[in-house]
Amino acid sequence: MSHGFDLNDPLICEGIIGDGCGGGRLFMVKENTLKAYDPMTKNSRVLLEDIEKPISISKKACIVTIICESERVEFDLSEMRKV
Repeated sequence: MSHGFDLNDPLICEGIIGDGCGGGRLFMVKENTLKAYDPMTKNSRVLLEDIEKPISISKKACIVTIICESERVEFDLSEMRKV
């Protein structure tokens, strides 16, 4: 657990410092919403809403990928939009 979050939860991932955008932040899908949590400021920010039936989340460089039952959602942190 990190900052009260279970990093083994398939709907939470950690941004690696030096791996592009969002390093050191936690990314999670809760209640069909993608959020970023900054452990330094303890603030969270909504990035994307209306995510249908999420299964897992991962991050590589500036792209957060959410695997859902019927689609794959990619969110670009550098552009702050769905791609």
